[in-house]
Order: sequence, then structure tokens, then C-alpha cells
Amino acid sequence: MKTDETEPITTGCRASAAPEPDCRPSRGPLTVERIAEAKLPTEHGEFRIVGYRSLTSDEEFVAVAKGDLTLDEPTLVRIHSQCLTGDVFHSLRCDCGQQLTRALEHVEEAGRGVIVYQQQEGRGIGILNKIRAYALQEQGQDTVEANLSLGFAADQRDYQQCAEILFDLGLCKVVVMSNNPQKLTALENAGLRVVGRVELEIQPYESFANYLRTKREKMGHIL
Repeated sequence: MKTDETEPITTGCRASAAPEPDCRPSRGPLTVERIAEAKLPTEHGEFRIVGYRSLTSDEEFVAVAKGDLTLDEPTLVRIHSQCLTGDVFHSLRCDCGQQLTRALEHVEEAGRGVIVYQQQEGRGIGILNKIRAYALQEQGQDTVEANLSLGFAADQRDYQQCAEILFDLGLCKVVVMSNNPQKLTALENAGLRVVGRVELEIQPYESFANYLRTKREKMGHIL
């Protein structure tokens, strides 16, 4: 049964039953701090937004959550890396905005779930370098080659603190909404129990066909 979405999320690991022996943060004490929480009505449904900050860097996160979050029930989750161009401007250079929309829709349909939004734009290189990478792609490089040309790794993201946020919200068993196997592995390594995966189907456009091909062939995404 769905819970009242207007009630604050107060069931984090610290306030609920102790985590199962095989489901606890792998690196010990949490390195994120919950700062604020509020209602978030959207065109996809009613959610709550919870703000976090890192205790080890200047990174900030938000979690968009819905429903009763418990240790025992498998819960839909997504780790979504900030994509200003796709999420805000609906760029057709990538499928990021579509994936975020589909994840919100899935959580609304299920009545329960969490999307953690992390500030690691451009797979961790930042918005300005991402625009530089776009320029290199217009010269013929793919998204991986462009990052390497700028002196970065193909993917610089780290998901440890995203997993800690899921622990703080009271989760243990997760069903991950992602086409990226690295995210599933990262959540498992962080101590969560990944019990399933939901593919995020998107409408393909010719403008990002090469982008999807590169993610599949060079980054191992399931597409």
C-alpha cells in the first residue's frame, strides 16, 4: 500500500532496524550528511526531495524519493549524473534527459523508489570541459576519445557517496534503473544488495546514434 507522499522520510538506517549483516556500508561510517527535505510536486507525480552534502568534498546531492523505504523490500533506485544539456535543455546529443524522465515515471508507477542526482557533469569532467568535448566530437572524435584528448579518463565518476545516501534513506535491496553495468557493480561494492535491473527504454534519435554505439562498444552499456 502506498504511503502518504507528504510525510517526511525519516526511516533512514539510523532510525530503523539495524542493517542485515551482509547489507551495510562497506567503507564504514557515512561520509554524507542529510541537510534538508521538502515536498516536490512534478508533472510525473508527487515526490520528496532530500538534500545532502559530502563530508569529504564540496559536492552536493539530492535524492528524489517516493513511498515507504525499508530494508526488506526491493526498491527501485537510479543514480543519475547531472547532465545540464540533456536534463534541462533537452539536448539530443545524448539520452540522459530521457533516462531521467523514464526513471521518474517508473518510480511513480511503482509507488516507491529513489533517484539520487549527483553533480558529476560530463561523466565527472564538468560542464565547461564537456562543451570542449562536444567541440572535439564535432571534429570526428567519439565521446570517449574526446575525454581522453582532454586529459581525462573515459569515465571519472564515483558512486560511493550515492550508495551511502541510499543507506541513509533506509535501503538495502535495490533494483537499479540503469543501462550501465558499472553502476550496479559500484552499488554492490558499496554494500547494497542489487537484486535486479530495469532497462530504461528511450526514443533513439540519429543525432545521438554514435553516442549510444560508443557507450555500448567502448563502455559496456547494455543497449
